Order: sequence, then C-alpha cells, then structure tokens
Amino acid sequence: MTASSERLAVSSQKTGENSVLIKLVVCLLLTVFLLTVAEAQQAGKISRIGVLSSAGSSGAPGSQIEAFRQGLRDLGYIEGKNILVEYRYAEGEQDRIPRLVTELVQLKVDVLVVTALTAIRAAKQATKTIPIVMVILSDPVATGLIDSLARPGGNITGFTRLTRELNGKRLELLKEAIPGISRAAVYWDADAPGAAAALKEYEAAAHALKMKLQSLALRGPNPDFEEPLRNAAKTPLGALVTINNALVRRYSKRIADLAIRHRLPSIYEGRDYIVAGGLMSYSANETEAYSRAAIYVDKILKGKKPAELPVEQPTKFDFVINLKTAKQIGLTIPPNVLARADRVIK
Repeated sequence: MTASSERLAVSSQKTGENSVLIKLVVCLLLTVFLLTVAEAQQAGKISRIGVLSSAGSSGAPGSQIEAFRQGLRDLGYIEGKNILVEYRYAEGEQDRIPRLVTELVQLKVDVLVVTALTAIRAAKQATKTIPIVMVILSDPVATGLIDSLARPGGNITGFTRLTRELNGKRLELLKEAIPGISRAAVYWDADAPGAAAALKEYEAAAHALKMKLQSLALRGPNPDFEEPLRNAAKTPLGALVTINNALVRRYSKRIADLAIRHRLPSIYEGRDYIVAGGLMSYSANETEAYSRAAIYVDKILKGKKPAELPVEQPTKFDFVINLKTAKQIGLTIPPNVLARADRVIK
C-alpha cells in the first residue's frame, strides 16, 4: 500500500470514529433534553382534586366546603392557579351520589374528597387506585371502610368526627338543660343506612338515661316534617332530636322553625342547625375536620400513600346554645349548662 493510500485509510477511519462520536453526543444531548422536558412538565403539572359534597349546592356550598377551601389556602394552594378542584353536589339526594362519584373518577382526579358514608362506599367501589380522603361522622372501622385507624390500608384515609359516638352526650345535655325530661322525638332519614345505625345508638343511650324516644322517619328527597311531629306531639314531648345527614341538613331551617312553633327544645349534631334557629348542638369542631382534610390532600399530593396515613379523630368539640330560640320557646337554660357552652347566640 502506498503512503497516499495509507493516509486515506487512516483519514476514513478517523472520519468514521468522529461520526460515531457525534451520533453518541447527539443521542446523549437528546436524552438529556427529553428528561429535562419531562421533569419540567411534571414540575408544572397542576393537580386536580375531586370533591363530592352530599349537601349544599354550587350556589351555596356551605360551611364544610368553605372550611376545606380555607384549609387549602392556608397550605398555599390557589384554585385555578396551582390546583384544580372539581366540585360535585348531591344536594341531599342519596341516589345522585354514585353517578357523581363516577363522574369524578372518570376525570382521573389525583385525590377524591368525600363526606358521607354512602359517598365513601361508592368511591371505594368505584376505584382502588385513586386516593380517597374521607370526613365521616361515624367509626370507619365499624362500618368496614378501613382496617384500623392507625393502619387504614387500601386507598382510604381521612378524619372521623365521631358524631355518632356523641349521641349519649347530647341526651345528657338535654336532661341537664331540661330537668325532668323523659321523652323526645327523633327526626332521621329512613333512606340512609348511617342514620338508621345512629337511631339505634340514640335508643341505647336513652334507655340508660331512662328516656323514651319516638322515631320520626323521613323518606324521599322532599320529606314531610310536619305530620310526623304533629302526630308525636299528641303525647307530651320533652324535646326534639335531629340525626344529621345530607338530606336533613338541607332542611335545617324548616326543622328549627317547626321546633319553635311546637315550643320544643331541640338538639342537633352541628352548629349550622343553631345558626338556622335550633336550640343546642354538640359536635366535633367542623372547621378542624375539613381543614384536616385539606392537609391529607396536601400530603398525598406530595407522595404519601393513604395506607401510610392514620385516620385522625377530633380534638375540638363545640357546644352551642341559641338563647334567642330559648326565649322564643319560653325556656330558661340553667346557668351551669350555659357556662359550658363554647358559643352562645343571643
């Protein structure tokens, strides 16, 4: 081989090596670019939350939704800017809940927030992968939703307000506020399984306190409140008890007005009823519950798994008395009961 041929061969070899090197560099740069784009897209992703409220409406969401929104704001989330929230409202109609849950699941939200036993069960059935944050009135272990409070397992976690466990305490407060009371009527939604369980708990607590309860079952989306109460009042009643759920909450003002008209002391499972004109309520602090729901959402969006997050119980309780209502029905609240109130409406 001549010197010229050798030089040509060496040059071709180097050219080939340079071509391979260039290709490798291009591939490396392309990979880095694609990874950077993916990371940027991930960093810029706006999470979507699905919230199903069993009560309220888009025009009047209610205090629960507002407490949740404030909880998100406290954590730095601004709706429409760094988080998207899809709201659905059942407006007290139980049969709408499964369809609304399905809508939110089909949107592939990052987290579902649900606030009633029927909704939680529907969400659990609809998805095994989307994290579910619940705010429930009863014990989620006893109702079969989770394995335990400390280790919930599965894709559900959240906050239990233990409202049902406070039923005995409410009857005790009635007896203290109205010495000598022996009989009360109870409004409850006969179409809701959670309300039926709560009625049994009230009956057990009433038996221990030597009280008799008369069931006032409500049925359908537009129940008749007047006739059951009028029939019950044919025998002297000492008070009216209301078991909270989405349907009953929707008619809180009507219930309060009926109790005042019949001059009946009344006790409820949430302060919204007292704002509407009810006499007394005793419950876990609602703001705490729904603010904590926002904290669960934040933790899940940052990578925590629902199974790793223990279900929390309330630390704050509200005893609210409406003195204006007491005056309307001619009742004087004993000073020792009044002194225990966390809030008094005058």
